[in-house]
Amino acid sequence: MAIPDFQTIMLPLLKLAGDGEVHSIHEAVSQLADEFSLSEEERTELLPSGQQPRFYNRVGWARTYLKKAGLLEDPRRGHFRITERGRRVLEQKPSKIDTAFLRDFEEFVDFTQSERDTEEDEEEPDERQELTPEEVLEDAYQQIRKDLAEDLLTYVLSSGSGFFEKLVVELLVQMGYGGSRRDAARAVGKSGDAGIDGIIDEDRLGLDVIYIQAKKWNEEHPVGRPEIQKFVGALQGRRARKGIFITTSRFTDDAREYARRIDTKVVLIDGDRLTDLMIDHNVGVSPLTTYEVKRVDSDYFGESLGED
Repeated sequence: MAIPDFQTIMLPLLKLAGDGEVHSIHEAVSQLADEFSLSEEERTELLPSGQQPRFYNRVGWARTYLKKAGLLEDPRRGHFRITERGRRVLEQKPSKIDTAFLRDFEEFVDFTQSERDTEEDEEEPDERQELTPEEVLEDAYQQIRKDLAEDLLTYVLSSGSGFFEKLVVELLVQMGYGGSRRDAARAVGKSGDAGIDGIIDEDRLGLDVIYIQAKKWNEEHPVGRPEIQKFVGALQGRRARKGIFITTSRFTDDAREYARRIDTKVVLIDGDRLTDLMIDHNVGVSPLTTYEVKRVDSDYFGESLGED
């Protein structure tokens, strides 16, 4: 089955704590994954940031919401147990527990902090209301990034070929290739070899070189196998072992399969990956706003927790 949203997890999590014992969050994640019959892939699926498993994040937020409603408590860090209020809720045998159910408790209403949000949330829940706060934030970030990538590609395609060569140089230097910009600029676009647009050092010491082919084509004009074969032939003519083929367009399946099967290492960078790399290495983009998502550093408090 698909990974359940954090509201669906609330009732099973409260039932798990119904035995009155102290449970760890890691134990709960494991038991609930079994209860929901999650596959290994679903258990290990990460949030877009790659920092935390998605299911672990959802169990954690289910626990947080139940705690804010006074149904669970934290006897020590990383652990939880049911409260007397939580026991009374289970005695009611609810069919489900979600944010609407939790609004019966004043502490949870205070946690949500807005009567207006409460009124809006009473409407039919949409897909976003099934996401944890981190997932909402990351989904918004991914959408912003997607829109930015589309805008970037439009700008690149409208630029001249000379500018595109400079962009390739800038990107490769930002990624750590070619030493200085001046060294890279002398290398790229100066070889004059058929099928090769430039040469750049793989590292700052120049221990190896990488040959480059760049095609500023529209998506309607994909790069096929013949173009890759021509590039590989040029590499072999120079006894080169490594090459990068960059295009603003895309590669056909045949071209990708050919690149995978040959001994020569040829990295294919299409328009989507090009804009991703530009964003990651701040080429053609500038930071607008930075948000830091923080969590409590339990190690900072150490053994002082629970002293009183």
